[in-house]
Amino acid sequence: MGIEFADAPLAYALLVMMLGASLYGLMADQSFVMTGLFDMGAIRKGGQWWRFVTSAFLHADLGHLIINGLTFYFFAPAVEYLFGTERFFIIAMGSQLGAMAFTYYRKRTDMSYRALGMSGALSGIVLAFCVVRPMTDIYLFFVVPMPALVVGIGYVAYSALAMGGPGRIGHEAHLGGAVTGAVIALLMALG
Repeated sequence: MGIEFADAPLAYALLVMMLGASLYGLMADQSFVMTGLFDMGAIRKGGQWWRFVTSAFLHADLGHLIINGLTFYFFAPAVEYLFGTERFFIIAMGSQLGAMAFTYYRKRTDMSYRALGMSGALSGIVLAFCVVRPMTDIYLFFVVPMPALVVGIGYVAYSALAMGGPGRIGHEAHLGGAVTGAVIALLMALG
């Protein structure tokens, strides 16, 4: 988006941390991933609550990392620029915690449930952008322009409908993060 490092230092720092941790876990030490991913058994039986946060910095494979990395690059600096660094931290961390809290609630009886990735926090960051810039075009698949508000509503609806379906995508995290990020951004914009 053309936003300089000085205007979004936390966003760029988090991007570097996510890339570094994920690449290290993917290419050098798989046990690093296992100690940080969201693992229901480790959280409920072992009290390892830090996994609500550390799981955001780890990814399942390079494709997962590239998608989240690109989305983060396009939206996080813009949201930090619009809200400021402190408020961006609240949006990003709040969205991640909201994503994992909703996932925890929905999956609490499945002790084998595991998840990883920045998607929950990213969902909240993207929705925060949609709240404050609802008529800005977002290019879906890089070619189809749509108002941010339409993209945001569509994303939340899709995530809600897809929860519990087949596959390895954590739609609960997406929905929890998106709603949390949107609410935080709305409260900030109104206050």
